[in-house]
Amino acid sequence: VLVIRYSLKMLLCYQGWMFEPRGRMSIKTKLWALCTKILGGTNPKLYSYQASLPRMPVPPLKSTIERYLTSVRPLLDDKDYDAMKSLSEEFLSTIASKLQRYLVLKSWWATNYVSDWWEQYVYLAGRGPIMVNSNYYGMDLLYHVPTNIQTSRAANVVHALFAFRSTLDKEMIKPVMNGVVPLCSSQYERVFNTCRTPGVESGTSATGWTVGTFAVYHQGRWFKMTCYKNGILLEPSELEIQLESIINNTSEPSEGEKHLAALTAGERVPWAKARNTYFADGINKKSLHAIEKISVRAHIGRPGTNNKTPSSPGLSSYGRALLHGKCHNRWFDKSFNCVVFKNGRFGINAEHSWADAPIMSYLAEQVLGYEYQSLGYGPDDKSVCILIMYFWARINFYGNMPLDILEVIESSLLVAQNLADDVHLRVSAFKHFGKGLVKTFKMSPDAFIQAALQIAHLRDKGHFSLTYEASMTRLFREGRTETVRSCTNEMCAFARSMNDENATKEERYALLKKAVDRHIDAYKEAMTGQGIDRHLFCLYVVSKYLKLESPFLAKVLRLPWRLSTSQTPHQQAMNIDLNKHPNFLSGGGGFGPVADDGYGVSYIICHEDLIMFHVSSKHSSPET
Repeated sequence: VLVIRYSLKMLLCYQGWMFEPRGRMSIKTKLWALCTKILGGTNPKLYSYQASLPRMPVPPLKSTIERYLTSVRPLLDDKDYDAMKSLSEEFLSTIASKLQRYLVLKSWWATNYVSDWWEQYVYLAGRGPIMVNSNYYGMDLLYHVPTNIQTSRAANVVHALFAFRSTLDKEMIKPVMNGVVPLCSSQYERVFNTCRTPGVESGTSATGWTVGTFAVYHQGRWFKMTCYKNGILLEPSELEIQLESIINNTSEPSEGEKHLAALTAGERVPWAKARNTYFADGINKKSLHAIEKISVRAHIGRPGTNNKTPSSPGLSSYGRALLHGKCHNRWFDKSFNCVVFKNGRFGINAEHSWADAPIMSYLAEQVLGYEYQSLGYGPDDKSVCILIMYFWARINFYGNMPLDILEVIESSLLVAQNLADDVHLRVSAFKHFGKGLVKTFKMSPDAFIQAALQIAHLRDKGHFSLTYEASMTRLFREGRTETVRSCTNEMCAFARSMNDENATKEERYALLKKAVDRHIDAYKEAMTGQGIDRHLFCLYVVSKYLKLESPFLAKVLRLPWRLSTSQTPHQQAMNIDLNKHPNFLSGGGGFGPVADDGYGVSYIICHEDLIMFHVSSKHSSPET
């Protein structure tokens, strides 16, 4: 077994396949693919390849600096570029080599030299609200809502979630593959029972082991429901009875209970202090743990209509409800919140520190696919099964919370509401064409969309901005994301040509082809551990640890991402044939703007002729 494992690890270190032209695989790569497929086995479990995944390499220092300077050249005038170049030369001639040695040393003993620092310093150390600024959302299917009965849909979704959890715990899910190459599955370990905990200086993320219960929030009240009886998962209709009983319950929220979750939506320091003071012992601690340590948290929402065909304004309202809701009806610290609306639609709000969007996208595909294929609804749209009664219980806090904590709750709610009111979110479906047409040009649909975004941004602002596109590094063990700097010299040249009336179609097409090819190369570099930003980020962390100041690194990390973009993957689970079920199309998801004067753009290439866009900005910025 060890021989096979290490042989496979050596094979997975080969990355030449990534850079070969599509359809023209070399003999060397063909032999490599054959050996990898043989050693990989025929029926791998979820974590079968983990020990064989290579470690993420530290890129050469000079190469990273050179590529960084190339990436900012179209954004800086000659004076600013020369100043940045001088700072980089000073950095290389002074402390850079020392920082690089420490980083290489870490890469030898750490599973991944980036991921732990990325989680700690980018996510958990943040002191501002995670609602909008960090958490993201995911939507239901666009054109298929199996029922308009809220409790029936909620019961089926919760049942499907626990069924997925069971297969996850048994490792019965096949790892996601890129051809014959497996992607790292480590992030799936924290899908359930994970919750972020606030701290005065920095937060933490913990995964518990409570199985079989989930918390429900409805009209300001918290409930806890059981999902198992004698170790057997309850059927959807058994869950539905409990949910209907909760909705029909007329009890009033206890003092402070209705807005309690606003603590997770506001600033982190007040929440940390309130937690240490008022939730450290007694019934409040027990009740808080009942919310934080359960497997799934569901919100039974009231907004919604019976319209099953979403319009653009309806989609935007739907997106805002998932992104921030009322600011007090989502437990934003939880790994994910499952939200079911009155019209039967469901969605997800996910916390970002523990995993990235492809993990939640995969979970949603598995849950929706299982519901679609294995769970049914009767003629009255209610879930189908034998009815057996099981009971829920209220999650109780102090009957009379101290005035101090009530003030903290309301203060956090006000901060969150101001943030939510400032968000401008537009969700729209682009139906004129999709990847089908783009592929006829022999171009990457993702690169094509990035080129379109640069044109739109140039026409909107009159200049180019630092652009972020999220790529993945899951070819390596515990890999997460890397930045693709989409605003390249080639992209800028093409975008300018689209505003140049004298440019011919042939000239524009040639420039587009160059821009697309350069973008693909940058994406491949990011995927293979040769990106720019994670390397510079880790060098900065080392410099802080060693108490060494670097004006170059400080300036690099201060530059704002005014155009932050991400593509949501589609059909990772491959459990539904879209040709046979064309309505099984995801609405994708989105996030808030990274910069106060910038845009957040998420898109999902749904099928041959549909692209969904989720664009966010802030009302308070005159720039957007």
